[in-house]
Amino acid sequence: MRNNRLLPYEIIIKATSGEPEAVNTVLQHYRGLICYYSLVDGRVDQDTEDYITEKLLTAIFKYEFGR
Repeated sequence: MRNNRLLPYEIIIKATSGEPEAVNTVLQHYRGLICYYSLVDGRVDQDTEDYITEKLLTAIFKYEFGR
């Protein structure tokens, strides 16, 4: 059984190496979740959304496989 909600391994590898298209795919994949956690009084708070996106990007580029 395959989980279609997961990002393909190849996309993650490419994103961690800095390929712009793969990084954008990761950001789009988590966009809904980022917006959900950015809600303040029923509206998306742009500062919170930017902060979460920045943290995700930092985590993508710090991630190392097999170490």
